[in-house]
Amino acid sequence: MFDKLENVEKRYEELNLKISDPEVIANQPEWKKCMKEHADIEEVVEKYREYKKVLSTIEDLKEMLNDKEMHDLAQMELEESKEKLPQIEEELKLLLVPKDPNDDKNVIMEIRGGAGGEESSLFAGDLFRMYSMYAERKRWKLEVLNLNETELGGIKEVTFMITGKGAYSRLKFESGVHRVQRVPDTESSGRIHTSTATVAVLPEVDDVEVEINPADLKVDTFRSSGAGGQHINKTESAIRITHIPTGVVVECQTERSQIQNRETAMKMLRSKLYEAELEKQNSELASARKSQVGSGDRSEKIRTYNFPQGRITDHRIGLSMFQVDEFLNGNIDEMIDALNAADRASKLAQEE
Repeated sequence: MFDKLENVEKRYEELNLKISDPEVIANQPEWKKCMKEHADIEEVVEKYREYKKVLSTIEDLKEMLNDKEMHDLAQMELEESKEKLPQIEEELKLLLVPKDPNDDKNVIMEIRGGAGGEESSLFAGDLFRMYSMYAERKRWKLEVLNLNETELGGIKEVTFMITGKGAYSRLKFESGVHRVQRVPDTESSGRIHTSTATVAVLPEVDDVEVEINPADLKVDTFRSSGAGGQHINKTESAIRITHIPTGVVVECQTERSQIQNRETAMKMLRSKLYEAELEKQNSELASARKSQVGSGDRSEKIRTYNFPQGRITDHRIGLSMFQVDEFLNGNIDEMIDALNAADRASKLAQEE
């Protein structure tokens, strides 16, 4: 571990020189890349330097033990310093766990009604409200990119962007199938129904991260429509883009301008193609992924919302929480913290 830390500190010093080099500054893409790497390893370097400082203090205090006048004070401080070392070592181990390069990115989320007819659409609407309220708690910006509602106020599908620092790191484990068990408003006999909705969480990616050949795109325009097919826009401003090589299709109809809808649809497409590439890479590491919190597979049932018992259970980590209403009001940090902690522990175990 300490050889690795020495190399990280050495790289940090190299980057210090690079980011202040006029030639590198003139090459903005290179400078930004160096700045990002510098920021990514800064916390590790600061913690390692704190560790070395404590080690140095311990050596100085050991020498002071020979001084009769300073012995008692030195002994007390020596014990305190020795107690610090194991804690700093654990913190260093966690900091050395490879960080997800997407953690600081904004996210594009998709929620779709699954099995259960209209009740699944109503549940999809509940999940959208939950994430909207969570974004509000975090003071993040939420922008709806595409929305398809039902006659009864549910959501067939919704795509939206959440902009805010660390949004992906907090929401990435929400991908998968969410299941609800409750008595629907439309159920007169009081029988409990089980319905599902799927959630996908994609990191927003830049043009440089995903190259798209314009010749590979089929672009269609159509009129924006609301619930029940009622037209809310008389011009063909809505955009549908099909990526021919992969068959990936995205739609955007929330903006008044066709140009704006196209720009937004391209953002969605880049994120979907990026996700597909990540899935391809990760499938090669399938055995490692099984021990992690979640694969992000949309077919994986990750959580159950049981209304009669007021319980939310995350099946990946076996954690159950209560107060389902509070949870659906966006109070989901405790669950997210537990998922992130489980993921870190899993990665740390793999490193060892």
